[in-house]
Amino acid sequence: MAEKRDYYEVLGVEKNANADEIKKAYRKAAIKYHPDKNPGDKDAEEKFKEAAEAYDVLSNPDKRARYDQFGHAGMSGAAGGGFSGGGFGGFSMEDIFSQFGDIFGGHFGGFSSRGGGGGRRVNRGSDIRVKVKLTLAEIANGTTKKLKISKSVACDKCGGTGAKDSSSYSTCSTCNGAGYVTRVENTFFGRMQTQGVCPTCNGEGKTITAKCSACNGEGAVRGDEVVEIKIPAGVGEGMAVTVSGKGNAARRGGVNGDLLVVIEEEHNPELVRDGNDLIHNLNLPVTTCILGGEVEVPTIDGRAKIKIAAGTHAGKVLRLRGKGLPDVNGYGRGDILIVVDITIPDSLNSEERKLVEKLAEQPHFKHAESVESQNIFERMKNFFR
Repeated sequence: MAEKRDYYEVLGVEKNANADEIKKAYRKAAIKYHPDKNPGDKDAEEKFKEAAEAYDVLSNPDKRARYDQFGHAGMSGAAGGGFSGGGFGGFSMEDIFSQFGDIFGGHFGGFSSRGGGGGRRVNRGSDIRVKVKLTLAEIANGTTKKLKISKSVACDKCGGTGAKDSSSYSTCSTCNGAGYVTRVENTFFGRMQTQGVCPTCNGEGKTITAKCSACNGEGAVRGDEVVEIKIPAGVGEGMAVTVSGKGNAARRGGVNGDLLVVIEEEHNPELVRDGNDLIHNLNLPVTTCILGGEVEVPTIDGRAKIKIAAGTHAGKVLRLRGKGLPDVNGYGRGDILIVVDITIPDSLNSEERKLVEKLAEQPHFKHAESVESQNIFERMKNFFR
């Protein structure tokens, strides 16, 4: 599958574009690539859907913030608003106009917008939020989780329609099948005509004459579904991965909601995350710092041996390049930062005390050598400047 284009590039707007600019750009693209203007042109149709996907994300403040931070990986391969991970397979052209048609202000190319009062309403199920805990290894390598989700699912007996069978419908008498009603009101400015969703059929244009016995006409029942979730490498605490169409089923058909998987990081007793870097506080005996040696330190996948140079001071930072976490957008990998700390014995026996006293009389131990920024926090701050 071709790599997704940047949503801002798709609509031809800057990253700081406001809501009106995004709406205007989408309308322009939708008109340009509309199938009625480009009959049989598959490329135009895909661009039309691509623009709708971009608008779905950028017009939603929460989705836009997630996209700005994590890119397409943050949308888990989906648009986040009902478009399927494979591109746009879950939506028809009418679905697109049902969801975004309000920006056209009325009928357009055979489809009708809700804002203009023309189109039948497409029901949409609500979203579901769940939390998933990940280890550092899972975050580093990406993972697949299977979750059993209790939610509203389409009724098996009626196929989600809510009707007993295909003949259990009648045309709505209120809107005569249009799905909307027209009202004329007297206002201060004169008589004004407005259109809105039909209150009797809720925009469906038809009513059920015989309800399904299993769901009582709702088209949805409570049930469980096992959902497989692919989580990309490099995700972070609080990030929400969106799985399109795996939320609650809509009433009487329509579009399912989304499943929002919120990431939680499991506490690691040895490694602390700082962006894509990992920090480990290495406690060393004073003798190792003086004489040097080889020690083991933790990594994401196990342990590694590193050399400690003779004369290593407390607060020294050693770097294991490329051993940290990958960037969620694929921009390289962080490091593991080893911060040296010196362990001083709490108590000494008589023999140890004599040895230390003798050592203290030696020339190199009579006066403390000057080391810049002995404070560990100051050394860390200077390290990152």
